[in-house]
Amino acid sequence: MIITAIIDLQERLVPAMAGSNAMVANAAKLVAGSKEFARPIVVTEQNPDKLGGTVAELQIDRETAIPKMSFDSSGLILPGSETVEMVVLAGCEAHICVRQTVRGLRARGIDVVVAVDAIGSRKDIDYRTALRSMRDMGAKLETVESILFDWLGTAEHDRFRPISQLIR
Repeated sequence: MIITAIIDLQERLVPAMAGSNAMVANAAKLVAGSKEFARPIVVTEQNPDKLGGTVAELQIDRETAIPKMSFDSSGLILPGSETVEMVVLAGCEAHICVRQTVRGLRARGIDVVVAVDAIGSRKDIDYRTALRSMRDMGAKLETVESILFDWLGTAEHDRFRPISQLIR
């Protein structure tokens, strides 16, 4: 099973991220694409009392978000009894919660794909350093568009049209 995990894309945190509009737009495409493929979506919220809920653009049912105080979300996003082969990650901050979640997932032997255009940090150096660190941990770095087209595999896939329209 492939899970999509959205890490801490919250109302009071997102505006501080460099390139936040593009990050959120790409995360919304990833969420919509995950829904098209009926992939489970797990959403975490870091200290939601202080940082607010998940941004409305993602169209996530707020009731399903998992509140947390730890930076590593890996233990929260893995279902208990199901076999998870891969987790696709989006969220912020890249160098803190996303990176620590990658580390936790890789330690559990889970393949990780980081949607590089759907993650962010406040500073570019933190973002770039996090990408190198996550790649060194064994995560694959991809764009949302490449992830969605990997899931399609062919233009003959029955989800090709909705996915093509989604990425335009």
